[in-house]
Amino acid sequence: MSSKAKSSERKRGSGAQYVYSVLRDDILDLTLAPGSPIDEIRLSERLSMSRTPIREALVRLASEGLVTTLPNRSTVVSNIDFINLHTFFDAMTLMYRVTTRLAAQFHTQADLAAIRLRQQDFAAAVEAQDALAMIATNREFHAEVARAGRNPYYESLCLRLLDEGRRLLRLYYQSFDDQLPREYVEEHEHLIATLEARDVEKADALAKTHADQIVHQIQALIAQDRRQHIDL
Repeated sequence: MSSKAKSSERKRGSGAQYVYSVLRDDILDLTLAPGSPIDEIRLSERLSMSRTPIREALVRLASEGLVTTLPNRSTVVSNIDFINLHTFFDAMTLMYRVTTRLAAQFHTQADLAAIRLRQQDFAAAVEAQDALAMIATNREFHAEVARAGRNPYYESLCLRLLDEGRRLLRLYYQSFDDQLPREYVEEHEHLIATLEARDVEKADALAKTHADQIVHQIQALIAQDRRQHIDL
C-alpha cells in the first residue's frame, strides 16, 4: 500500500477526531478567522470525509466555544468578544492567582512532578517556535497547577478560561512572531520553585505578574494603529 493510501486510510479511520483536530488547529491558528463560515461540503471534499464525522466534530467544537451554530443551521467560527475582553482578563487573572495560591498550599510531590513534565513540554514548544504546541502545552501547565490546588470548582473554571483564551494566546505569540522570549519560559520555572517552597504570597504575586504581562501584550497588540498612510 502506498504512503498516500495509508495516509488516506488513517484519516478515514480517525473520523470525527481527525476532523476536530484539523478544524481546531485552523481556528486556533487564526487560519479560519472569527466569523468565517464552515462549509461542510467543501470540508468533506478537502478531508475526503462524509458529512457525519464533520458534524460530530462541529458539535464538539461548539461545546468548546470555537464554533457557533446559527438559527439557519449554518456554522461559523465563533467571534472573539473584544468589547467585553476586560471581563475575560479580570476572570483569567483571578483564576491564575487563586489556583496558584492553592497549589502552593496543597500540592503533593506527584503534583510537582506532573507540573515539571508539562513545563518541559512547554519549553520544547517554545524552542521549536511551534505556536499551536505552545498553546496546548501552556494550557496543560496551568491545568496541572489548578489540579494541584485540590478545588474542583476552581479547576473547572480555570480550564474553561484557558480554553476560551486559546485564540487570544495565539495573538499573544503572534505578537512575538512566535519567538517567545526565554524569560517567559523562566517565569514558569520561578513559579514552580515558589510552589515547591510553599510560599503562598509569592506564588500569588508571580501569578498576577504572569497574567498582567499577557494581558498588557494583547492589549497593546489590539490597540496598534494599522492604518495605511497614503500621500494624496
